[in-house]
Amino acid sequence: MSSTTTHFGCGSARRGSVDVNGLRLSFLEWKAPGRPVVCFLHGGSAHAHWFDHVTPALVGRFHMIALDQRGHGESEWARPPAYATENFAADLLGVLDAFGWRRVALVGHSMGGHNAMSFSAWHPERVSALVIVDSRPSIPVDRLDRLRTRGMVTLRPYPTLEAAAASFRLLPRETVADPALLTHLGRSGVVERDGRWVYRFDPASNGQRQPVDAWALVDRITAPTLVVRGELSPNFTREMADKLRAAIPGATYAEIPRSYHHLVLDNPKAFVQAVDPFLTTTLR
Repeated sequence: MSSTTTHFGCGSARRGSVDVNGLRLSFLEWKAPGRPVVCFLHGGSAHAHWFDHVTPALVGRFHMIALDQRGHGESEWARPPAYATENFAADLLGVLDAFGWRRVALVGHSMGGHNAMSFSAWHPERVSALVIVDSRPSIPVDRLDRLRTRGMVTLRPYPTLEAAAASFRLLPRETVADPALLTHLGRSGVVERDGRWVYRFDPASNGQRQPVDAWALVDRITAPTLVVRGELSPNFTREMADKLRAAIPGATYAEIPRSYHHLVLDNPKAFVQAVDPFLTTTLR
């Protein structure tokens, strides 16, 4: 872990890994034996530390893991590239089986939310609760084309950790996140390879992304579901959020004020205030 600062969630977490589908998948874990299990899934080009300002408020009441999904963070890259929604879902199923967990609550942001909602439709018996965080069920063709074009670019190497971390930028760019948190994410999201520093994600995870159209799946979700949107999000409109909430039986909605797409960074306190009661009530 890049930081042991107590106000970052990773400071109290255990870093571990599990072999699933031929890949070593890394995770942060906050143990709470006998408590309900909550699994956090980050967005594209991100990593498990994205929830480092969320998990501290939940420690001890839930057994939590934040997974580095394939091709991201400290997890291995798929070779040949395999980054379809079905691949991410198969990994998640393998992680649950490896831990011996019959059911978990899933909290997924952006790409992680897409993977979580798809998994919840395909494996409803394994999901105790679902939180979809500023995530679209499908990606518009033009946006997917841009994503794949970005994935064709080789990761730029930097001479030092400081230079690599300083280059870190969110996409989309809009954010009001704590600068200290962004610095932490930048440092956590790079690794030294051959004497140079590069970001910890496989460019092919964008270039070879194969997302399903989850609009055709979400009515199969049976877990209690909370749809969460950033008030100022350019990615996930209120109209789309309302449509998604209506498509999932019994789903509820929360809007996080003063936050853009990366709302777990922009307003983690308000995010916890929305998600905590939902999980506490649902996972009794």
